Amino acid sequence: MDLQEQLQHLSGFKNLELLAKQVVEGFIAGMHKSPFHGFSAEFAEHKIYNQGESTRHIDWKLYAKTDKLFTKRYDEETNLRCHLIIDNSSSMHYPRYKKFNLGQLNKIAFSALGSASLMHILKKQRDAVGLSLYSDSYDYYAPEKGSEKHHRMLLAQLEQMVVNVPEQRNTESYKFLHLIAENIHRRSLIFLFSDMFQTEVSNNKMFEALRHLKYNKHEVVLFHVVDKKHEFDFDFDNTPKKFVDVETGETINLYPENIREDYHKQVEDYFNEIKLRCGQYQIKYVLADVNQDFNQVLSTFMIERHRFV
Repeated sequence: MDLQEQLQHLSGFKNLELLAKQVVEGFIAGMHKSPFHGFSAEFAEHKIYNQGESTRHIDWKLYAKTDKLFTKRYDEETNLRCHLIIDNSSSMHYPRYKKFNLGQLNKIAFSALGSASLMHILKKQRDAVGLSLYSDSYDYYAPEKGSEKHHRMLLAQLEQMVVNVPEQRNTESYKFLHLIAENIHRRSLIFLFSDMFQTEVSNNKMFEALRHLKYNKHEVVLFHVVDKKHEFDFDFDNTPKKFVDVETGETINLYPENIREDYHKQVEDYFNEIKLRCGQYQIKYVLADVNQDFNQVLSTFMIERHRFV
């Protein structure tokens, strides 16, 4: 059984850490020759330990042999700080599934597994990671840290986020992005996972909030998470259907074929506006389709990480 088949047999998010590890390993194995030098934090040499430095990397085996303290130096040591932001409004839980695997992810599960995969890489690099979740409130905030305890706490939050489906919880993303921007004090690499659907009708407020994330010289990547087949292409069979707004509860009955062309045009215009504004504010824009693999998410991270440091 190959890696893809193994992943297909992992249902639910009972072990998000294991699944994230396999996603990353599959991504690395698929790169014939990696352009990302230093990815695995390779050991380089020893240096004499100076009083006051962290004891984390002391080579105790060498101490036993020499009775002197040395620390291990690694290539590509960076002290990178990364903050993950996830939109947890009701629309992010579309489509509704009872179980998840790589062939069946909704937007929130895609965001959780994508974030966990990034965290796995950050952990290997000994980098600090923080997490913010928001919906109709600022649901969760954790500052950037690099400890094992912190890592597991964030994984637990991601698992809970996926299984606890919020009912009719809309969001005015701009309010919480402003709050999150105020919480991130030191220069960081910021990743935002959002479908960019919101109840606020003024797009300018949302774009100003994205611009605020650039404050303090942060680098920002927007993973625009969508179910492209349904939310962009409006690919539904032409039978009478009842569509329900999961955030407001409003309903409409229609034949998909009757509005598909106009719907697609309006959504395409909105997506293009988001991409254009991100370009103006020097925010990396990535359209992340939940029906595709995670290669684009991980390769974007690798490129931005090396640009950041």
